[in-house]
Parts: sequence; C-alpha cells; structure tokens
Amino acid sequence: MSTDTEALAKLQQFRRSIDNFDAALIHILAERFRVTKAVGALKASADLPPSDPNREAEQVARLRELAKSADLDPDFAEKFLEFVIREVIQHHKQAGAK
Repeated sequence: MSTDTEALAKLQQFRRSIDNFDAALIHILAERFRVTKAVGALKASADLPPSDPNREAEQVARLRELAKSADLDPDFAEKFLEFVIREVIQHHKQAGAK
C-alpha cells in the first residue's frame, strides 16, 4: 500500500469520526433546545423576562473553565455559548416571555 493510499484511508477514518461528532452535536443541541423551549414557555406563563444576565454570566464563566480543562480555546467556547444563548432568548421572546 502506498503512502498516499494510507493517508487517504486515514483521512476517511478521521472524516467518519468527525461525521459522528457532528451528528452527536446536532442531537445534543436539539435536546438542549427542547428543554430551553420548555423554559421559555414557563417564563412566558410566569411573566418572567426572556433573559437572565446573571445566569448567562455564570454560564459563560463556567464554560470557559470547562473549555480550559478540556484544552479547548475558551474564547471559542464563549462565542459558541453566546450564539446559543442569543438563539434561546429569541425563542423565549417568540414564546411570549416578557
């Protein structure tokens, strides 16, 4: 087997792993959004605000620390979480949370 063939076989193996991780991420995000949808409905029914800046700040700090311990760039983790939080807040606003 040539080096090119070996490299291509290894590349395919890596890509299968990446595909599996991507699928897992999608399923995890779907579950997360199912729960946050329930939170949005609860907030709307209880006339609570759609966002909680204190909770968000705590989550950012907690996930930055988790990222560091996982050897993941904490800035990337924060940006990703902020994107998710913005989406959740938008969903909460659409659900009628005040």
